[in-house]
Amino acid sequence: MIVDTHVHIWEISDKYPIGPTAPTWNSYPDEPGTAEELLADMDAEGVDWTVLVQTSWSTWDNGYIADSVVRYPDRFIGHGLIDPQDPDNAEQVRYWVRERGLVGFRLHPMYYPDEKILLVEQNGPMWEEIAALDAIIQFHLRPGDADQIAAIARRYPNTVLILDHMGYPEIDRPLADYQPILDLARFDNVFFKLSDVAGRSQKVHPYEDVHPYIEAALAVFTAQRTVWGTGYPGHHRVKHKWPTLADELRLIREGLPFLTDGDIERILGGTAAEIWGLSG
Repeated sequence: MIVDTHVHIWEISDKYPIGPTAPTWNSYPDEPGTAEELLADMDAEGVDWTVLVQTSWSTWDNGYIADSVVRYPDRFIGHGLIDPQDPDNAEQVRYWVRERGLVGFRLHPMYYPDEKILLVEQNGPMWEEIAALDAIIQFHLRPGDADQIAAIARRYPNTVLILDHMGYPEIDRPLADYQPILDLARFDNVFFKLSDVAGRSQKVHPYEDVHPYIEAALAVFTAQRTVWGTGYPGHHRVKHKWPTLADELRLIREGLPFLTDGDIERILGGTAAEIWGLSG
């Protein structure tokens, strides 16, 4: 089974508007990136399931993600966004899970550099609701945000927490600066997402300058707690300067020589199938 755990899709309409979520967000698309474009991509490359992740430009209304899951329930899983500054965000968690069928959310601590946004007292009820609903949480973070994830992991040991985009290693900085991400492996409920490798690299495929960071992460998380993700549907991958889906698959299958066949099977789908309870 192949499971892509990270693709953004969006519409641009009165029903599905675009608009900011992150406090400083000011970049918007000039065309939609639809569920149907993504399905064509998946079918062409043999991807069984995709976790849809709400974009930062699609407002806090996760409606297009939720509706896409309803239309294609055997191909998509939905993860929305929840506003960490909304005093009613616990109710939003309940609504999107119970009423609209989402199974998780993405939070962006890196967008709030002046505040430990995940840990503010106001968000206590939100975390309690997430834990009660067994929601799966993805984090858009840098190493400096790892202490917040550690606090959540310790407080809610049964909640699955996923570190997006490898936690953004910086190849021009010492590997020691990446240690806060690696240290999160001590929590059994924290998982590592192998994604946006090209975006971290200063080289062409297979991005050898990022390999030491991937190897360091796999040494502690192992393939048993590693998932794989890409980015955008169809031609938007190239438009946003991301590799094609075929190239993303080729990187995992051929470009990382330290991966065993068993590692590849786990990373491309085995781990994700367990997290989201998927069947082929």
